[in-house]
Amino acid sequence: MSISPTEITSKSATNNLLKRWLVFAAQREEQVFLALTLLIGALVGLAVVAFIVLTEHMGLRLYPVGSDPWRRVLIPIAGSLAMGYLLARYFPNARGSGVPQTKAALFARDGYISLRTVIGKFGCTAATLASGIPLGREGPSVQVGAGIASVLGRRLGLRQEKVKALIPVGAAAAIAAAFNTPMAAVLFALEEVMGDLNAPILGSVVLASATSWAILRMLLGNNPLFHVPQYELVNPAEFAIYAVLGVVGGFLSAAFTRLLLGMRTRFLLLPIKTRWWHPVTGGLLVGLMGWFVPQALGVGYSYVGDALNNHMALKLMALLVVLKLFGVTVSYASGNAGGIFGPALFLGAMLGGTIGSIAHHFFPASTALPGAYALVGMGALFAGIVRAPMTSVLMIFEMTHDYAVIVPLMIANLASLFISSRLQKQPIYEALAHQDGIHLPDSKSRSEFGQRKVFQAMRKATESLTAQSSVQQAIELVANSQFRAWPLMDEGNIVGVLSRTRLTNAVDEGKSAETLLSLLDTLEFPHVHTDHALHVALERMSSAHIDILPVVNRADVHKLEGIVTLRDVLDSYGVDSVGSA
Repeated sequence: MSISPTEITSKSATNNLLKRWLVFAAQREEQVFLALTLLIGALVGLAVVAFIVLTEHMGLRLYPVGSDPWRRVLIPIAGSLAMGYLLARYFPNARGSGVPQTKAALFARDGYISLRTVIGKFGCTAATLASGIPLGREGPSVQVGAGIASVLGRRLGLRQEKVKALIPVGAAAAIAAAFNTPMAAVLFALEEVMGDLNAPILGSVVLASATSWAILRMLLGNNPLFHVPQYELVNPAEFAIYAVLGVVGGFLSAAFTRLLLGMRTRFLLLPIKTRWWHPVTGGLLVGLMGWFVPQALGVGYSYVGDALNNHMALKLMALLVVLKLFGVTVSYASGNAGGIFGPALFLGAMLGGTIGSIAHHFFPASTALPGAYALVGMGALFAGIVRAPMTSVLMIFEMTHDYAVIVPLMIANLASLFISSRLQKQPIYEALAHQDGIHLPDSKSRSEFGQRKVFQAMRKATESLTAQSSVQQAIELVANSQFRAWPLMDEGNIVGVLSRTRLTNAVDEGKSAETLLSLLDTLEFPHVHTDHALHVALERMSSAHIDILPVVNRADVHKLEGIVTLRDVLDSYGVDSVGSA
């Protein structure tokens, strides 16, 4: 097929324009970055507004006032099943919350979030939440906002470092619009996403947050997320009750995190090809709950408002604490798209309202109404689950515009954070990232400059085992192998490491006919990354009692990049040894 002169001229003009833009962007990088910050704030604000309107509109269509009870059962099941297929088939990176994926994009993927992921996260999460699954929209908004920033930065030809710097900018803009709390959004982007309150991009984060917030107010009006009555401290003795609320909130936070992570581990251990139907497990449970208790459906912000304004009965609040605990954890663990911000606030409001109602029943003259405790409970659960106590305090203050609530909130937050961090050492987002195969570098890893690295000693993985093979087949396959341990692969992904000793023990236990995958009882397996120091490889070989380690990708622990053996490490240090692989 011939190309006309007009098409050649048009293509040449486009290439020239692109070259001029790249030159201009390189020369005026700071000015372009500033303008892009404003544009990201505006676009993310529009996206979050569309998210809110679309979710609410779809929810009203699916659950019209006075609708039949069967809708409360069938719609969550149908919605989770349909979205589960789309997430598994077309948008695998759009599952779950979005905050761990955003941090992975910043620290392990060079600021890359694809346009497909942004579209999938927006559409699948909106449909999931509208169908009644009790997850939140704020975490997904973070990934959508960061994704918009990433796509724009790459399309406009910014350097990789500048694209990475745009990730927290988009995240802050998303939180500012989703919660209507611009100051808390800035703090969250620095405290949770960046992990550095002194990050040099503070100005850009503030600008994007303010722009997004302004878009929200312009389109949806100056309406806070919750209408909260004025708080007042009736008696100083109430501080003890708030401390008790914080302690109970800490236990509930730890239970929520451990239950969610434990169930998610079981789902992730199932074969990958079954992953498309996992979300319907959450849809089925939520549907059955919704048949008997309609308030169990959805994130339930309207019911949070009722609790804050003392319009909800004690028994219902206590019941919703239990139902939401299981509904949210099963829905998230099974792979539905949605976040845990909103559920954390809901659980906190119901727990606080329950404790406040009990306290006010026994001490009516010296305690505030239950709504005050519901408000403090929201902050306590947010601090205990998300582990962002400063963001929690500032967020509740922005919702109430009342300094009087700060001291009770700080007491409850401190108690909740102390208890939850003792019972569940690993923060939830860090644990979720590990389960997803995302191992972000810590400060110690980043400081180990000048040392010998794994990438200098690693080699190509020439031998591996297949997860669906039987133990007996594996024994025969590796009979003449030079190694004593091998990566275990499942559909191209590494899922574990099996040693010759483990295989021999399985035969002795009568498991010769079982698959190799059945020998695994955890998602964790010994490994290293290319940027690890070699002494880390030695330490992990020693701990696992093997002389070979898979080298995996930081952004996807199931992506095998090679192996490193004890012989390779010793050779790198110039040590002569006999008998190593």
